[in-house]
Amino acid sequence: MTIYENLAGLIQKAKETDLIETQDEIYARNQVMHLLQMEDFPNRAIHPAEDTIPNLLEKIVDYAIESQVIEDVFDDKEMLMANIMNCFIARPSVINETFHQKYQTSPVAATDYFYHLSKHSNYIQMNRIAKNVSFKSDTKYGELDITINLSKPEKDPEQIKREREQKRSLDYPKCVLCPENEGYAGRVGYPARANHRIIEIPLLDETWYLQYSPYVYYNEHSILLSAEHRDMKINKLAFERLLTFVEKYPHYFIGSNADLPIVGGSILSHDHYQAGRYDFAMTEAEEKSAFSLNRYPSVAAAVLNWPMSVIRLRGKDKNELIQAADHIFSAWKHYQDNEANIIPFTGETPHNTVTPIARMRNDAFELDIVLRNNRTTAEFPMGIFHPHEDVHHIKKENIGLIEVMGLAVLPARLKSELQDVKAFLTDANQAVAEPHVEWTNQLKEKYGVIGSLEEAEKIIQKEVGDKFARVLEDAGVFKQTDAGNLAFQRFITTLNA
Repeated sequence: MTIYENLAGLIQKAKETDLIETQDEIYARNQVMHLLQMEDFPNRAIHPAEDTIPNLLEKIVDYAIESQVIEDVFDDKEMLMANIMNCFIARPSVINETFHQKYQTSPVAATDYFYHLSKHSNYIQMNRIAKNVSFKSDTKYGELDITINLSKPEKDPEQIKREREQKRSLDYPKCVLCPENEGYAGRVGYPARANHRIIEIPLLDETWYLQYSPYVYYNEHSILLSAEHRDMKINKLAFERLLTFVEKYPHYFIGSNADLPIVGGSILSHDHYQAGRYDFAMTEAEEKSAFSLNRYPSVAAAVLNWPMSVIRLRGKDKNELIQAADHIFSAWKHYQDNEANIIPFTGETPHNTVTPIARMRNDAFELDIVLRNNRTTAEFPMGIFHPHEDVHHIKKENIGLIEVMGLAVLPARLKSELQDVKAFLTDANQAVAEPHVEWTNQLKEKYGVIGSLEEAEKIIQKEVGDKFARVLEDAGVFKQTDAGNLAFQRFITTLNA
């Protein structure tokens, strides 16, 4: 295919996906031609190339490299792709107006429109997301989601060299979640966001913005970010924001990472939440034991049958639910139980916090309060309630909101490493990575020689799921034992003291 056919194909796809109208075609073509340093376009009929938008973009970028418009370097390619797609996307004011008009029909219509736009504008990187290895694994806590994250592209040597040579210290945008990223062209070492759009969401007399994650881990994986660049903070106002959001968008859940290191997310410097349209395993977790909160009679409370320590609150009175959540959080922040290894402070440094998740179900509000503690010791330098060393060969990174709910985001190295484990189990003469040796020998002893690669694959998926369940148990402050259940009950008793 020629550049003309690929460009014509991109324009055709932009029309088919409602990014532009027919009368926008010449304008969009001229804008892209300028980016590609093309001075003319054939007068003859051009047959548009038939392909997806991401694939057509990659072909056009290949042309730009061959024509020496850009260098074959990661940042150059990213910025060109984003700038090309920016030629097909309306200004933020138009997109916001359309979103809020569709909201008058229904919240679902509004988010469907914006999700559709974010995918077809290539802001959501569908080609890269498709590279992820994803499966479900049945465990005693339900079907956990497992994802081996292959969507983040590796930087080439020239890109790494450029970043090392880049001496400037810039603070615009202050971080990758700031509203100033909207339309930002990018630079060396900073992501291209020319094709990025955000939706203004008023929330409790504050300005917040809705966007989708460029690398969605689940359906409609979205981010609600504060207009103000400020540290994340869990407090009563956070509970109120979460419940108000699901009241406005009842088809979405929304949750917050904890606000302390180790148990928090990767970005604690910008106040934000994560939302989406997906039912995680934790959503469907059964109640282990119900209890009453004497001060809040309209709120139903229960401990969930989940590897982490979760209290689920449910009720139709939003204000009373907020009060109940804040009561639990306030009690937990200062709660100490030496027998359960829970110490709330080292000096003035706090250790106790929560990961809250809100949703609407059967016309009632539901708020899950996941108890967290980030204390470290000489025995557990990465965290007492953090994946322990014997599961690090599968997962040793922080357990954030997504993992808490039952979706493992595992490192890319596991794709090839688990292939080697699979070959070893079928008695092939295959070495495995050193961190997996003990586990692999245990599997060989448990299952013997596996008859086929397909059977070995099923076993590995099951065993990885069980490992992830163990990871979550490690992160639970009250363990899944009789002693852990009694310790959980001691905390609940204090709530009615």
